Amino acid sequence: MPSNVEIKASVKNLELLMSKAQSLSGSHGERITQRDTFFIVPRGRLKLRDFMNGHGQLIFYERPDLDGPKLSNYSISATADPTGLATVLSESLGVRGVVMKERQLFMVGQTRIHVDRVEGLGHFLELEVVLTDGQSPVEGEAIAQSLMKELGIQPDALITGAYIDLLLKATSVK
Repeated sequence: MPSNVEIKASVKNLELLMSKAQSLSGSHGERITQRDTFFIVPRGRLKLRDFMNGHGQLIFYERPDLDGPKLSNYSISATADPTGLATVLSESLGVRGVVMKERQLFMVGQTRIHVDRVEGLGHFLELEVVLTDGQSPVEGEAIAQSLMKELGIQPDALITGAYIDLLLKATSVK
């Protein structure tokens, strides 16, 4: 199963973060619209990512809900029918919730920098250091820590869990 080291943080200064991400990647990034439908499963998380263009990905992943860098193991399967697959999975498993987001993707070496605007939550940063064969999580964590520093991400901005957890928590408080 492929793995990455991931961090997630709230964004305090979007313009500064975008400027730093563009500088580090040498690009303006790629804008991606996503609808992630999370399904009820006994372990880990299962989501269907709909790119809103007739393509999608079914993604299963497991990672601890800790702030700071954490190891995530995942499996991905592409689909040309995200709407049909969503219907089948919704009927068979049940839906935990849906996350709508616009993502700006920047690549820096083996790291995916995501600057996300999550509907109902605000702006966030995700770093995904995709580990190569034989690369240890400790090496991935060092890369993530270095990028956090270069991007100006402070430890108090780190968050735990997934966007779906934050959304469900926010809606239960209301």
